[in-house]
Order: sequence, then C-alpha cells, then structure tokens
Amino acid sequence: MLSSWSFANISFFQPPAFLMTGIPGLEAIHGWLSIPFSSMYTVALTGNCLILLAVRRTPSLHQPMYYFLSMLALTDMGLTLSTMPTTLAVLWFDHRLIGFNACLVQMFFLHFFSVVESSVLLAMSFDRFVAISNPLRYASVLTNNVIIRIGLAIVARATLCLFAVPFLIKRLNFCPGNNVLSHSFCFHPDVMSRACADISINIRYGVCVVVSTGGIDSLLIVLSYTFILRMVLSLASPRERIRALNTCASHILAVFVFFIPGVTMSMIHHFGRHLPAVVHTLVAYVYLVVPPALNPVIYSVKSKPIREAMLRVLRGKDKG
Repeated sequence: MLSSWSFANISFFQPPAFLMTGIPGLEAIHGWLSIPFSSMYTVALTGNCLILLAVRRTPSLHQPMYYFLSMLALTDMGLTLSTMPTTLAVLWFDHRLIGFNACLVQMFFLHFFSVVESSVLLAMSFDRFVAISNPLRYASVLTNNVIIRIGLAIVARATLCLFAVPFLIKRLNFCPGNNVLSHSFCFHPDVMSRACADISINIRYGVCVVVSTGGIDSLLIVLSYTFILRMVLSLASPRERIRALNTCASHILAVFVFFIPGVTMSMIHHFGRHLPAVVHTLVAYVYLVVPPALNPVIYSVKSKPIREAMLRVLRGKDKG
C-alpha cells in the first residue's frame, strides 16, 4: 500500500511543455499576419537602437530627460525581445511548443519589463515636473548619480515584485492534457489558469503586483501632471505655456500608449471572460507589441533634438 507521501508525489503533475496559440480563428492567415508583426518588431528594435545611439553620440542630449528616454528605449527593446521569438515562431513556422521552465523564464521577463516600463514612465513624469517647476535647479536636482539610483531602484522594484511569480507557478498541480495557452507567449494569468489546483494565492499576488506597480504609477503620473498643469496655467505668457506643454507632449502620448491597453487588458481579463478569445489575444498583443514600436516614432516626431540626432546617426555623423 502506497504511503500518503508517495501518492501525493505520483499525483503531482507538471507538463513538460506548453502549446502556444497564435490568433484564434485566424490560423489560416498566420503567414500574412506575420508581416505586420515583423514590421512592428523591426520598427521597435531599430527605432529604440537609434534612440540609444543618438543619445550616446550627441553631447547636447546628455541631459536627464534623454537619459530617462534611453531607459525607456532599453525597456522597450527588452519587452520586444521577450515576446518576439515565440510569436514569430508561431506565425512563421507554426512552432507552438515551449518547455515548462522556458515558459516560466519568458513569463518573468515579460512581466518584469512591463513593470520597469511603468516605473520609467513615472520617473519621466517626475523629470518633467522638476524641469517645469524649478528649471534653474533642474540639472542640480537630477544629477547623474540620482538618475543612476532611480534606474537601480526601478530594476530592484520590478525584481522584488516578480521574483516569486515563477515559484508560485512551480507549486501548482496541472492536469494532463490541459497545456494549451491562449497566446503565443507565456502570460501569468494564462499559465496559472491551466492549473488543476487552488490558484487563489496566485490571483491575489497578481492583483497586489498590478495595484502596487501600474496602479500606483498611473495615479502618481496623473498627480504629477495635475501639478504641472497648475504651474503651466500660472505662467503669464501664452507662448511660455505652449512651450512648457510641448516638452511634455511626447511623454503624455507614451503614457497613453502604454497604460490604456494595459488597463483595457486588465478589465477584459477580470470582467470580459465571455468575450471571444480573439479579443483577449488582440488586446494582449496591442499592450505588449505596439508601445515599443510607437514610442520611437512618437519621440522622433514630437522631439526635434531627438529627430535630428537620429538623422545624424543614420548619416554617420556623431556631432551634436
């Protein structure tokens, strides 16, 4: 007769691999759909690389605002590289298999870079607040050492918040045959819902992470811009008001591009389970694929110094 320990050990099951899904109902045209996805990934990687090179090679851009922009570019590249290999593998080659541990690694980095991006956008709003509220002390407040500490704090925050997530998945028991994911990448809510076990701890932890990162960050960004708007409206000259607001335009657009799909995805996940699977999938793609591709476009269009520096990089000129 088996002991209770032996029975528990035998009954515990984790799949050796998961099967990823592309876009439900559109499998027949995955080849065509790979074209816009490949284009967005190319724009994301190329555009963010150009921003990093432009800031590095242009002395006039060695300022806090552009250092934070470099952090955003690095984060966008990390977010792109987190989803690109598996997404293109599914769309190009119908290669749907991903190992269990590889799935956990991808899941960690996908959520890690999402949290980092939220934190960087908050830091950029603080940067704009200091620049507008106290322009004469701007450089003395946001020194290189302060910016480095902010960057390290952002990385530490994301690591501490998400360190437990893979281990919380590791403890779950999965049912044989229930290993088909809803996306072409490993997303925490998607992976945990495949378990045949009590996932209440995972759900609560996930909610805590979302509230303590994106939730708090979005509220603080709104608060920052409330103070910024009050200070801008106190300026006597309409021309000065427009100039001050123009320095925030790129950041405001980047915030909308990141947080609106993120909030939409959270709402659909919690309250829109009756919606077709394709809706969940498309919203997730918009949240993870579109912002890294759009941010370089936004900053190259709205910021003349960045646009000119990027053009100099493309022409092979280093002076700025």
